[in-house]
Amino acid sequence: MALRAGIVGLPNVGKSTLFNALTETQNAEASNYPFCTIEPNVGTIIVPDEKLDKLLEIYKSKKVVPSTIEFVDIAGLVKGASKGEGLGNQFLSHIREIDAIIHIVRCFEDENIMHVNNKIDPASDIEIVETELILKDLETLEKRYEKLSKMLRIAEKNQKRELELLEGLKVHLSNSRLAHYFTKELVPEDREIVRTLRLLTDVPVLFVANVDENNIGGNECTRKVEEIAKIEGESCLTLSVQIESEIANLGTKEEKNEFLLDLGLTESGLNRLVKESYKLLNLITFFTANEKELHSWTILNGLKAPQAAGKIHTDFEYGFIRAEIMKYKDIIEYKKESIVKEKGLIHVEGKDYMIEDGDIVYFRFNI
Repeated sequence: MALRAGIVGLPNVGKSTLFNALTETQNAEASNYPFCTIEPNVGTIIVPDEKLDKLLEIYKSKKVVPSTIEFVDIAGLVKGASKGEGLGNQFLSHIREIDAIIHIVRCFEDENIMHVNNKIDPASDIEIVETELILKDLETLEKRYEKLSKMLRIAEKNQKRELELLEGLKVHLSNSRLAHYFTKELVPEDREIVRTLRLLTDVPVLFVANVDENNIGGNECTRKVEEIAKIEGESCLTLSVQIESEIANLGTKEEKNEFLLDLGLTESGLNRLVKESYKLLNLITFFTANEKELHSWTILNGLKAPQAAGKIHTDFEYGFIRAEIMKYKDIIEYKKESIVKEKGLIHVEGKDYMIEDGDIVYFRFNI
């Protein structure tokens, strides 16, 4: 299953417009009224990767398979969503299926686009969305705590540890803090215990400050969003969803680049957003390459060679013998695999080797 980043926020902040720009479609309805999105829209997005482009110049492969991420456009949340307001229960269930949150915050004035609370206040908007997610998580926590408490006398060691974690997490959430900021400080074993709860806020967050075309460099509102992100150790991007939508609708790459140059930009906000989302999900890329096919493989950072091989085919993992590794910087420098090999720069690695971002890999295996 592909890793998913969910686009969340209040109604009318630009979620569906951003989704359409990302996917270069009009699949998500974008209108000036709350809840024009009901069912989540899902789109698969190619991850911009300069490494892939440079490797293609060297291998001149006939087929290229890039890395992708799924983005999910989730309907706007409102105050009371955790209790079912604004179809809240339905929308919150969609959030439970994502691996990272892209939180869009409105940082523009426009009298033609209504704000659900009739004022532009980024801090308040963020608080409303996060509070509703936290309240739903507290409800999940209470149910699990009650069930475990009844089993206390016969609880095994790991269940007693879960109770301790639930107590700490309850205090954490009650202080209006997302579960993610609690679990990321835990040891891996405890983290896995908490993650079985599938809490809405137990995923990393990227804040996106949505501005108008006159404030692509930021404004007072975006600075407030940046401050909130900095406090939590999260990333923040400022972009104009409307401009990105216009760029996405241009016909050719040349037209898009010319548009960006006119705005004084070297890269689109969407490219930056996709790259940041990839980083947010703690993903890295390795490559398999030859004249027939250049393939970019997405894995979680920290995966060992046999498990990475299993992403290609399960037989590769079960029959893993070794991995022959070529570093990206070496093939870029010497241009040919034969020269890299002559230089003694192709490394033979075993089952404990941890794949690194940019590795070009040849797996040896038997069935």
